[in-house]
Amino acid sequence: MAAESEQTFSETSPALQNAVKSSNQPPPETKESLWLRRLSILSFWAVVVFLGLPIWLKTTAIYRAELPLQEMTEWAEGKVCKPVFPLRIAVEAPDVSADAHHLLRTTQHALDDINDFSAHHLRLMLADPPLTANASQQVVSDGTRIQSDDEDVALLIRLIPVETGTTPRSHLQPFSPTLDVYYSPNQIPSQSSTGSTLATFLAQELHSLFAEEQAQLAHLLSTISGAHAAKVKALSPETSAQLERQSTRALKYAPTYHLTFSLFSPSYAPSAWDIETALRTYISPLLESFSGISNFTVDTQVQLYATFAPSVRQPEYDEETKAWTLRKEDLSGFVNAAEWPLSPSIGKGPTVNFIVYVPDHTQSPLLVNENAGNSWLIPQWGGVHILNLQSESDTPSALTTEMLAPAMHTFSNQLISLFGLPQSPASLPLRISTLERVRAASLIFSASSTLGALAQVYKKLPSIPVPDNVAQSTHRTIVHLQQACDFLRDGRFPSALEHARAAEVEAEKAFFERSMVGQVYFPDEHKVAVYLPLLGPVAVPLVMAALKELKSILKRG
Repeated sequence: MAAESEQTFSETSPALQNAVKSSNQPPPETKESLWLRRLSILSFWAVVVFLGLPIWLKTTAIYRAELPLQEMTEWAEGKVCKPVFPLRIAVEAPDVSADAHHLLRTTQHALDDINDFSAHHLRLMLADPPLTANASQQVVSDGTRIQSDDEDVALLIRLIPVETGTTPRSHLQPFSPTLDVYYSPNQIPSQSSTGSTLATFLAQELHSLFAEEQAQLAHLLSTISGAHAAKVKALSPETSAQLERQSTRALKYAPTYHLTFSLFSPSYAPSAWDIETALRTYISPLLESFSGISNFTVDTQVQLYATFAPSVRQPEYDEETKAWTLRKEDLSGFVNAAEWPLSPSIGKGPTVNFIVYVPDHTQSPLLVNENAGNSWLIPQWGGVHILNLQSESDTPSALTTEMLAPAMHTFSNQLISLFGLPQSPASLPLRISTLERVRAASLIFSASSTLGALAQVYKKLPSIPVPDNVAQSTHRTIVHLQQACDFLRDGRFPSALEHARAAEVEAEKAFFERSMVGQVYFPDEHKVAVYLPLLGPVAVPLVMAALKELKSILKRG
């Protein structure tokens, strides 16, 4: 009996065990509760996907205005503007009116034959006697009559018949863009001739007058890669090196320069100087000539008891020259930047410093040992002039305009060098016109390059914001560039320079936008690092619940 009962218990034991186990399980989930749980999970995900995620994307989105990237890149690569420099040369020949057209055609052919720079060409036209003070009626070498303002004419040639002296000969006016050419009446080419001595002479004179301008423009174009390289004429290594030195010495272009004229003295005198009269007499006319290129502000100062920099050796007396001398290697440290009040950031534009140093009468005259000079130029900074007064007694307490004249002449020459004015020809208006054309071309290239750099930044840094004012400045830059290029092609160089200056200002404004520069240091990786600790605790329960429910659905299926 005991064996049977034990067998029966062992047979019924699994059933009892299942019954006991089922009694410990929760009751089966109803269909209503199952759908309720799924709807709850789905509602959480719907809030996250359709409400939370759009709000997060909207609040963290970076606004990027649309930029004409293709057009900006084409300007940077030189595919839009092909720089050309057509110069109008007016010829005034009242005494050869019958053969004037033939003379112009003959001269034009001779000039074209010797011109090896196609981007820079001289266009001759016949000028009648002036009709008004500001305009003259002109006839181009092909016979077409036009009305041209004085500012559109680069040079006026006046043909003057003479009976004596060597002919043909020329004289360039130093303060007027006028070339006087003296000739004999028998040197006028006849209608049947194909050349003449006068025509050849005129062509050679014009070619030599604008030779340095062609070299400067060729050097400028040689620094531009791409479409411009094929139009550049070859320059000798010596010419290239000289132009490179000039560009290194000159100041970078700016719409406004601030000129500071300073008087330094190692003692209590001189304590006054008639600088206003001196500037008005010697400097103001030069600044007015440059007014079409840049604007200028001027201030002056006097600093007494100005000592040498500690790095400069004291002047030594030279018995041979009877003068105190400075070594050339000490000139770079002559300006005591630590103690002399020379601020480099006065005003909006760069500051150009001009220093008049009056040595004590016990150390006068003070000269440079190597060349016995008393002035030197500091590239891209300014100039220094040591004013040695012819006084055996004490240094005078005030400097008159006559005493300041040598320093003012030195500063005028230094100012010309710092602005990159060419060394030839001898006519100052022609040299300023050359600088005008070079500046216009360089500003077009600079603004175009800035547009290209902005396009690269826009493409490579998608995390930076681009406000609407950047797009507006970009469009204005392109408009000014196109107008500058058109005026350059038409030979209207003052207008071309004006629009090139505006394009440079707008391009710099767009590229150096503050909001863009500040966001460069906050890429997407930084945003993930900031938001992940906040979103992680919220996302884990939602993801785990969704995975569990998906697993349950797959198991039931």
